[in-house]
Amino acid sequence: MSTRPAGTLRTLLLRLRMDVSPLRESRDFRLLLGSGVITMFGSVLTMVAVPYQMKQLTGSYVAVGLVSLAEFVPMVVCGLWGGAIADALDRRKIVVLSEVGLCLTSMLLMVNALLLPPQAQIPVLYVVAALSAGLSSLRGPSEQAIINRVLKLDQMGAAFAIQGLARNAGMIVGPAIGGVIVVTFGPATSYGVDIVSFLLSLVLLVRVRPVTVASDVAPASLNSMMEGVRYAVRRPDLMGTYLVDIAAMVFAFSNALFPFLADDLHATKALGLLYAAGGIGSVIASATSGWTSHVHRHGRAVIISATLWGAGVTVASVMPNIWLVAIFLAVAGGADMISGVFRGIIWKQSIRSWGYWPGRAVTISTTEVSAAHSWPDLAKRPRMRAMAQCPA
Repeated sequence: MSTRPAGTLRTLLLRLRMDVSPLRESRDFRLLLGSGVITMFGSVLTMVAVPYQMKQLTGSYVAVGLVSLAEFVPMVVCGLWGGAIADALDRRKIVVLSEVGLCLTSMLLMVNALLLPPQAQIPVLYVVAALSAGLSSLRGPSEQAIINRVLKLDQMGAAFAIQGLARNAGMIVGPAIGGVIVVTFGPATSYGVDIVSFLLSLVLLVRVRPVTVASDVAPASLNSMMEGVRYAVRRPDLMGTYLVDIAAMVFAFSNALFPFLADDLHATKALGLLYAAGGIGSVIASATSGWTSHVHRHGRAVIISATLWGAGVTVASVMPNIWLVAIFLAVAGGADMISGVFRGIIWKQSIRSWGYWPGRAVTISTTEVSAAHSWPDLAKRPRMRAMAQCPA
């Protein structure tokens, strides 16, 4: 009688276990993942430092939210253009040059924090935030297109879960450390650590093998850029996932105002906890994502997961102390990760029907995710202010 429960438990654990075959089988995937983890750590420190610095300089919710608005247009435009050039040029070169540009933007932020007078720092933060968003969006399609070329179709879901685990592990460690660094040592130190992370990342990126450009691909142009858009619009499965994700982010996402929330909950030193909470939930969800390969109704899974994300953030918004807020943000983060896994499967299966992995198709998905996570920081400012004023 005792054998059956043991066997059932073993089967359950096997279903939950993460599939790591992409790491075992692809050297380039390992290099790109390692580069992404290192870059993520430094970039998250900057993600914490920029709104904190803007808050210190202005004390304004609007000024902090406008950082996301400054990022939005270059994020979308450069994201779409990044897909076009990813098809026409050497993708590895695009990734490396974008990484160099991002390193330079962090240098500008450090110089700005150290040398310029306070009022002069404000416009520089907006300009550099826009530059950084544009470069990140140029980089993303080429990097993802390389990954999609070096892995098999049936490894895409596992790769997405692994990337999510790595990304969200960085979102735990980075904010937790970043909150302490920026409060204790100031924004300039955070930007300095980010510079080092970019340099280490470049060491890995230059070792990635070049990806050959298809001979029949047209040069990058406005028409080629719009080709991916037209394809996505014609696919209801893709458009459905985009709309679900945009709705979830617009109505339930606003990381940029966490510094105000930490202040009003009398927990300034725990700022990093708020940024890390969603990542903690996502890491747990990623590490136990093996079961997702047994789910075949991907659209339904996206809707259920997005609903759980919204419910988690809604409950967090009425919690009276920072620990309860963090717990429900973690629940929301786990649901968002699972939604992302299923969205990724839908995107990759649909786009693969083109017969190859065009950057123009990949860029629609990456740009939608980036834009959906950025725009709400300004759009929901009044709701987040009410959230921050819950009694401690």
